[in-house]
Amino acid sequence: MIDLHCHILPGVDDGADTIEDSLAMAKKAISQGITHILCTPHHNNGRYENVKESVIHSVSLLQTEIDKHNLDLTLLEGQEVRITGDLITEINQDRILFTDLDDTYILIEFPTMDVPAYTEQIFFELRAMGKVPVIVHPERNAKLRENPDLLIPFLEMGCLGQLTAPSIVGVFGKSIQKTAKEMVARNLVQMVASDAHGIKKRTFYMKEAYEIIGKENGKEKITLMKQVTRDLVNGETVTYPAYEKKRKRKFGLF
Repeated sequence: MIDLHCHILPGVDDGADTIEDSLAMAKKAISQGITHILCTPHHNNGRYENVKESVIHSVSLLQTEIDKHNLDLTLLEGQEVRITGDLITEINQDRILFTDLDDTYILIEFPTMDVPAYTEQIFFELRAMGKVPVIVHPERNAKLRENPDLLIPFLEMGCLGQLTAPSIVGVFGKSIQKTAKEMVARNLVQMVASDAHGIKKRTFYMKEAYEIIGKENGKEKITLMKQVTRDLVNGETVTYPAYEKKRKRKFGLF
């Protein structure tokens, strides 16, 4: 199993604080059946800045420690990039990491409470460059939780959505869980990742999330989502069923 979004690197953001914390997370990930983790520290979210070179260095150091402890886990370099008006410039300056070595798929985080007005323009420019924005944890964004259909214009542009595993398990509350389940059922999100920050604070829940998805949507949905995750790491073209529009209620006399 591949985890596409994880804050396992020590001392770089609000994830693992120490090497010991990172190793504990690695052991927890392995117990979940995870074999590969894309390390995605926060970048440009107003609090943390983790540019490409520093992330690559941190991943190398942590992989060495994981190998020393004979843990069967492979780390890959990535970022969780907060959308800003400077994103295109940063890409051109080679400060941004993608999920794949071909620099195709980029994990994009929105502010918690809003979708910036300039998002469509930034996404348009990224698509023109051959890049695919992947909107992380849309179910936790206040605007998208209020109206999941706001994702549809982005999906029509060729963007993707990444669900956070704890959301569908119910860790963040019933409202977010309900939105998560709706987004999976309607194909508004195409993959699942942990967004794990530790073993006690916001841990993996990947196994539990897939169990819920399989129970409510069928095992084929699990297969599709896992394939999308592999495609993102390998830089392959994603194939996934089209989103479903929300059904409008019909009102009659009786």
